[in-house]
Amino acid sequence: MEDIDAIAVLQDPVRRRLYEYVVAQGREVGRNEAAEAAGVARTLAAHHLDRLAGAGLLESGSRRLTGRSGPGAGRPAKVYTRARTEWSVSLPARDYLTAAELLAEAAEGAGLDAGLCAAARRRGEALRGAAAPCRGLEEAMAVLAARGYEPHLEDAAGEAGAAAAAVVRMRNCPFHAVAERFPPLVCGMNLALLEGLLGVDGPVRARMDARPGECCVVVEDSKNNHH
Repeated sequence: MEDIDAIAVLQDPVRRRLYEYVVAQGREVGRNEAAEAAGVARTLAAHHLDRLAGAGLLESGSRRLTGRSGPGAGRPAKVYTRARTEWSVSLPARDYLTAAELLAEAAEGAGLDAGLCAAARRRGEALRGAAAPCRGLEEAMAVLAARGYEPHLEDAAGEAGAAAAAVVRMRNCPFHAVAERFPPLVCGMNLALLEGLLGVDGPVRARMDARPGECCVVVEDSKNNHH
């Protein structure tokens, strides 16, 4: 399926709500749960979820949602997660990814990491404009969501006897394709960009904490940053 055809599938408002809900969970979602979240009947949700899977926007599988196995555990239910495939449309055709990869290759070869990070921090500050540094994790999540990072709050394990500290992780890296080829360069650039965007003198702080399948940067309350 062409990228434009896949993206066109999201034109239906119910289908788009279902897609956005599944993506936001970061885990497998069953038909009943998705239907309830979108406020539609299960049969309608199943139709749209299968349509999204057929377009390559979601991946489908099956598992027992009860968590039990053996006799009496029930039949496996169909579940959905966000597809790993990336989709993009540009009219007329453009190839910014190749340009980005070539620039990253040249920057890495010339040892321009520090210069790239400085430029990224300046860009982040320019995007923030006259606004003060983010005043808390909730505000930081709104800023990150607007940039496509898909942030979610997670309780981090605290030290013995200490309460767990809330950490904002991000399910999406806007620079994923280039970061896969040049991780130190691009992840460092991403961190510097977010430092500029969120501010380094406020109550929140960005730091590196790579986890497979997620952005390499996390954001936390600077008072709980022991790293």
